[in-house]
Amino acid sequence: MTQELKQKLDSLTPQPGVYQFKDAGGEVLYVGKAKRLNQRVRSYFQNASDHTGKIQALVRKIADVEVIITDSEAEALILENNLIKKFRPRYNILYRDDKSYPYICVTAEDRPRVFPTRTIVRDGSRYYGPYDHVGKMKLMLETIRKAFQLCTCACSSRMIDRSKGLPKWGRCFEDYFENCSGELHLEEYRARLDQVTRLLNGRTKELIRDLKLEMEELAEALQYEQAANVRDGMLALKRFSEKMKMVTPDGLDRDVFALDSDWDENIACGVLLQIREGKLVGKYHRYLKNIEGRTEGMLLQAFMEDYYTGELSGVIPDEVCCSHDIHNDEPLFEYLWQKRGKKVPITKPQRGEKAQIVQMAASNARMLLKEWLLEKIKADQGRVPHSVQALKRDLILQRMPRRIECFDISNFQGAFTVASLVCFVDGQPRKSSYKRFHVRGVDGPDDFASMREVIGRHYRRVKKEGRQIPDLIVVDGGKGQLSSAVSALYEAGMGSDVPVIGLAKRLEEVFYPGSRDPVMIPKTSSSLKLLQRIRDEAHRFAIQFHRDVRSRKTFRSELEEIPGIGKKTADKLLKEYGSIPEIMHQDIPELKKITGDKAAKAVHAHFRKEERR
Repeated sequence: MTQELKQKLDSLTPQPGVYQFKDAGGEVLYVGKAKRLNQRVRSYFQNASDHTGKIQALVRKIADVEVIITDSEAEALILENNLIKKFRPRYNILYRDDKSYPYICVTAEDRPRVFPTRTIVRDGSRYYGPYDHVGKMKLMLETIRKAFQLCTCACSSRMIDRSKGLPKWGRCFEDYFENCSGELHLEEYRARLDQVTRLLNGRTKELIRDLKLEMEELAEALQYEQAANVRDGMLALKRFSEKMKMVTPDGLDRDVFALDSDWDENIACGVLLQIREGKLVGKYHRYLKNIEGRTEGMLLQAFMEDYYTGELSGVIPDEVCCSHDIHNDEPLFEYLWQKRGKKVPITKPQRGEKAQIVQMAASNARMLLKEWLLEKIKADQGRVPHSVQALKRDLILQRMPRRIECFDISNFQGAFTVASLVCFVDGQPRKSSYKRFHVRGVDGPDDFASMREVIGRHYRRVKKEGRQIPDLIVVDGGKGQLSSAVSALYEAGMGSDVPVIGLAKRLEEVFYPGSRDPVMIPKTSSSLKLLQRIRDEAHRFAIQFHRDVRSRKTFRSELEEIPGIGKKTADKLLKEYGSIPEIMHQDIPELKKITGDKAAKAVHAHFRKEERR
């Protein structure tokens, strides 16, 4: 950290606002918001070991920080989303749509036009949608034409020279001039447009009620032709309303958000179901990329904030329902309150009709994510990475090693022996298939026996459950580890099913079963670099697990020295508080929640005695 950056961190204000982390070249790396800027920004530079690998990588690149102070968290929320859309920082969640959605646009002119579009232009126009199916948008446009006699084509009177006549390619131009621009006075046109806006916002029931009153007033005034026109519009609205699916009988407006994620592919799908007057009127989804290191609640919050602060939010509903508890709902709650003028509850329904609607949204998110993954698989078929192809060539394998599993053993002077399994698919880590093992049947520092036990246990289970077997198995080590692995595979009934190699670290030699001499892959080969990356990842994963096991057992031993504290109580305390220092800071009422009165007093007394020494 430079001295200049340190001075900036020391001078940060406790007010709400937005912060931007920049690299040495001035490029924006990350944009975030905070209730208290000083606490939030400094937290990135404190307790580095508690951060994810992604945050640690971000912090290493930060050369400058820029803050913008706002009056409230709600303002910070809007500014944050605008800056993310402007800069698209690599460490923020990024959004992508799988297609160009259709919208209905109401222009910002003196005589606004209503027409369909797939392009959003930020010129003050209002956009309604998006519509997940073009047929639904066409139904809405047809209803607008029939109910309010407005043209819904994308033309403008400025586009046509009346002196040259109407172009051949548009009967809609005739409708436009006869029904809209040509005949209606500006006040009447704007009144009808106001009704169109109410329809687009889902206010169908109150529109029908108002049109019925208008029809009755016109009939009483003996204006039968105008009354008939209003009646036809009311009937068109009723037919439209009948086609909408009723999902809740209470008639409230709700936005229902749900999310599903695939951590291996680093992508999630967020879905919004728009319910107006109890009827499902719209569905919207977006894909969220760059999700590593975030919970599903954080992702759902980002999706909701992006929607409500964007151009498409429309009417703020009576209630917002979500599939997950969001990370921090205060900024969004304040923002919705300001926009609507009253509180908008943000809830996670547990039972009843609302929970069923949330489940329906979650099912849609799951289905859309599966469709995306299937499309990706189709696109990836036949597109095997060069490093995987090179590995097949250099190892003279019969089939392409698209799925590779690698094992490593870790111990400390023969104690706390553990093992790791990492899996790579098409040259990329598949973390959902990573596994960790406690080695139980081996005494002392015996890597050969440990490897034999772990590989035998794992592949016996794989064969029994009919799970996918790898295209290549790699063991971290030389001839001894390889020989143990081959023996374990034969005992598991898989000796001839999977090729297996050993990778010795000293000279990066590759050993084959039954071969005395190793194979040397060229140092510059992408296949060797892939093997090294897989081996190093297995080593990292094993070391991490070994440290966790060793520290937990050491802490548990210290707790078990306290009179009245056994293994189960020690495990409960460590599971709740994580470490001895955290346990030391707890008072008796807090400890009683975990251990009971007598054990809590014993633990508290023990550590107070230690402090006095």
